[in-house]
Amino acid sequence: MMTAMHDRGKFITFEGLDGCGKSTQLKKLATVLRAQGWSVVMTREPGGTPTAEKIRQLVLDTRTDRLAPLAELALMFAARAQHIKEVIQPAMAAGRIVLCDRFTDSTEAYQGGGRKLGTAPVMTLHRILCGNLQPELTILMDSDVAASVERARRRNTTQAAKQGQNHADENRFEQESRTFFRRVHNGYLAIAKREPQRVALVDARGKPDETHAQIVAMVKKKLKLGE
Repeated sequence: MMTAMHDRGKFITFEGLDGCGKSTQLKKLATVLRAQGWSVVMTREPGGTPTAEKIRQLVLDTRTDRLAPLAELALMFAARAQHIKEVIQPAMAAGRIVLCDRFTDSTEAYQGGGRKLGTAPVMTLHRILCGNLQPELTILMDSDVAASVERARRRNTTQAAKQGQNHADENRFEQESRTFFRRVHNGYLAIAKREPQRVALVDARGKPDETHAQIVAMVKKKLKLGE
């Protein structure tokens, strides 16, 4: 196995608005890397552990009413701290590649930008609760705001309907205004501008196969994987 050749694994995150195709592209990359002999862990935030999945349900469900922005921020980091301890750190210590759907950049974009809490509290909590863990590579999928949000709304509503009327949905953020999502989008672009050595901006407006090809090329170039 290729993992035997590396003492420490790699940490790759996918970022972007809901509905931009992150989950699909993460799975496609995992397939490519596994075919090349890498051991890959696919995970997501908020979530990835039993405790963090419960927090996810609370934060994303439309039935969660009047949650204060700072409480939302704290819950995101509670889930993340557990996720790092239970999933990300052990996988990297074993030499595996961790592909994560969202990480702290999401919190900076959504809570820092969307909720107007700013970057400073996000970075402070990341340093204290996450040991300042940084991905080797972050793939930021840039998409049209209105189209992405509409796709996410339809997907989440359909999933909830399939699982029963009383089942929790994940549409709480999708109920926000377009202005909110423009702030989130601008927050993401600001992160990419601030950290170009880590964040690779991918145009996700084209066909999924075209986006996939861009991502594979970036992973090969930045992390020397898949040679």
